[in-house]
Amino acid sequence: MATVSETRQGRFSSERYSRQVLFAGIGEAGQEKLRAAHVAIVGCGATGAAAASLVARAGVGKLTLIDRDFVEESNLQRQVLFDEADARDCLPKAEAARRKIALFNSEVTVEPHVADLTPGNIHELLAGAELVLDATDNFETRYLVNDYAVEQAKAWIYSAAVGAYAATMNILPGETACLACIFPEPPTGTVETCDTAGILNSAVNLAASLAVTEALKLIVGARERVRRTLLSCDLWVNEWSAVSAAKPRAGCEVCEKRNLRHLRGEGRPHITLCGRNSVQIHEHGRPVDFKELEARLRPHGNVRSNSMLLRFERGEHTLTVFADGRAIIQGTTDVGAARTLYARYIGS
Repeated sequence: MATVSETRQGRFSSERYSRQVLFAGIGEAGQEKLRAAHVAIVGCGATGAAAASLVARAGVGKLTLIDRDFVEESNLQRQVLFDEADARDCLPKAEAARRKIALFNSEVTVEPHVADLTPGNIHELLAGAELVLDATDNFETRYLVNDYAVEQAKAWIYSAAVGAYAATMNILPGETACLACIFPEPPTGTVETCDTAGILNSAVNLAASLAVTEALKLIVGARERVRRTLLSCDLWVNEWSAVSAAKPRAGCEVCEKRNLRHLRGEGRPHITLCGRNSVQIHEHGRPVDFKELEARLRPHGNVRSNSMLLRFERGEHTLTVFADGRAIIQGTTDVGAARTLYARYIGS
């Protein structure tokens, strides 16, 4: 005989997803597939926070959240999982997202990783996930995910949003075009970012909604319903476009020739983050003693830390150091200047 708590839990779970189960495309069987699914989201900023909320509320059983960044006040306009306390505490986004998801769906297992996705850790961090959702802010990481997905024959969904523009594309290795089929090389010249063009929260939520809907189709087995185009729109001028991605491009370096150079780490640059004047310094595998570092830096500026990061403010620059030695240098987009600041105050 079921206990009262078990009965309540069963009723609670049934009621939670009742309206979704009524939808013919999902039903009871689809909901069970969602419960058993494991989805990874790379990036917990604007698109990633919205996607994580939607996926968790839909009842996906396990989420892996990967993000290298921390919450700031400027994020709150569009990053729906965070609040003022998160920004005040400079909480890492992956951890802040885990805490918020636990408040509205404790049935979902969330594994947060405060990390930058790199060739050295991608196999470990994405292991077990059947589907990867892109919510990054740079093509370098997207090409890395694309290489990994092709190598592993694993589906992933590309998403982007800037200004009033949103775009998304499903990538099913061996069936559809991969990212390199559509974009053989990353954009060159002047490229709009959130820092230069701004961003509407509605564009972010549209990109996330489109991507998560496609994710649900894949998880429940409605593969014939999966969209096979690169879909983009500008919400401000009401323009929509769709480019066919139904088949791999002949001669593609990645999905045909298997030249996985991003997975090999060739030419991996320092990445200037979207939405702020900053540079990330990669120093992986170098553990940092925050107490020792705080004591050393205190005579030189304002310092505060928690168990996950340390922030050091000196003049116009702020250095945020993570436990693995990685750092975000705010106040410059000059990689050389950022390297100098890192070497001067953190060491190299």
